[in-house]
Amino acid sequence: MDDFLTAMALVLVLEGVLYAAFPGPMKRAITLALELPDGVLRRSGLIAAFVGVIAVWLIRG
Repeated sequence: MDDFLTAMALVLVLEGVLYAAFPGPMKRAITLALELPDGVLRRSGLIAAFVGVIAVWLIRG
């Protein structure tokens, strides 16, 4: 459970840094994401999740 909470905290840190350092591009990215079809966002999310699981498996293995 500690690893999960640490991972979630790191996600918040990374997102916070991106929004603080690049507010304009982050707004544009959100606007672009809103215009994408649901299928594209779903596939992108699944690919990102798959890559993340493989990365954790390689790092922790």
